[in-house]
Amino acid sequence: MPPAAHPLGLRCLHAHATHPQPDLALELVWAQLASQGARELGATLGWCYLSDELAHGAEVILRGLRQHLPDVAWVGAVGAGVLATGVEYLGEPALAVMLCNLPHDDFRIFHGRHPLPAAQALSLPRTGWQAHVAQVHADGQTPDLPDLLRELADRTDTGYLFGGLSAGQAHSLHLAIDPSDPAAQLGSQDPGALGVWHGGLSGVAFHQRVRLVSRVTQGCAPVGPRREITAADRHLVYELDGQPALQCLMQDLGVNASLRSPDWQREALPKVRMTLAGLTEAHEDLLSHGAHFGADSRVRHLIGLDPARQGVALSEAVRTGMQLAFCQRDAHAARQDLVRVCAEIREEFDPSEHPDSQPVGAIYVSCTGRGGPHFGGPSAEMAVIAHALGDIPLVGFFAAGEISRHHLHGYTGVLTVLGA
Repeated sequence: MPPAAHPLGLRCLHAHATHPQPDLALELVWAQLASQGARELGATLGWCYLSDELAHGAEVILRGLRQHLPDVAWVGAVGAGVLATGVEYLGEPALAVMLCNLPHDDFRIFHGRHPLPAAQALSLPRTGWQAHVAQVHADGQTPDLPDLLRELADRTDTGYLFGGLSAGQAHSLHLAIDPSDPAAQLGSQDPGALGVWHGGLSGVAFHQRVRLVSRVTQGCAPVGPRREITAADRHLVYELDGQPALQCLMQDLGVNASLRSPDWQREALPKVRMTLAGLTEAHEDLLSHGAHFGADSRVRHLIGLDPARQGVALSEAVRTGMQLAFCQRDAHAARQDLVRVCAEIREEFDPSEHPDSQPVGAIYVSCTGRGGPHFGGPSAEMAVIAHALGDIPLVGFFAAGEISRHHLHGYTGVLTVLGA
């Protein structure tokens, strides 16, 4: 049986503030939440994001939130900056918090001491609680992190994760605590018992009853067609569609000089420095509608050229059969792609198609290399989202790496909207 609907309906509240003292930043945020009716909301799940400048006060902030709202489970992370509806805090001490009254039976908190259980085989009868998707925060210094993400994705029905890597310079910590856990003790001196974690990963898994719509924006545009890698050795691509890889790159960049000419590097290198490569496995979708990268794509840097063997070196090891398309990232491409994913999400809540569903809150994880400056002005990235989705509660952070499905990305944005 589905859980009973909340009498107030599914709702989110959010607040944000900047202050160099963690306790005072929390007071400012709590005053906003209280004025919105946080105590009457019946909140069960909260997100807490704090900038690196407040990371030293993570235990103070989380303890204070738990004292105000003792029945709320919390997840969150430290970022190079934090995000809220229409606002970006970069290079300053800031805190962003969101609350939701999602039914308790619709989510589960996980962390190193309480991992997410393995998914049951689809061929077996379902018993117990099953994770459908999961939000994850992680320390980027964790050994074998890509393998851990794949393993975590396998513990969900869909294999879909969303989230990001903590971006604190001195404190790459993340937050996760469930007040129903007997180990969750407010008076403890153990950071884990307070919900503050160093290393590993943590987050919240959701039941399939929860309506979540998530998209990743790569912020770049292909400059050439999709090609198949037909010869490669570790990080070096030698052939694309049976042609020399370096020759294909020069063709896509419009470099006319012969590779045997001493002048080709003078013409090619400035363009190569602006170029990256989108990759997928052989069976995944690299380009959607031939115009932009699909959800499975990951964009990687070019780290070198091998003129003697016509090779192109990438920052990720590759294999024959993988798909590749060269691309470039700039402000125009980033804005255009962000508008596209916002439009796709908005369509998922079109009342003519989904009359009983509407967006109530959102989480956005953006790369530290993005943000307003990359989009042309202060808070410009968040302004694009606010214009597309309206004034719904949104929180997030600038991450050291973004997570979508089981992939670890860079220079991307991952937007996830919660629907009623």
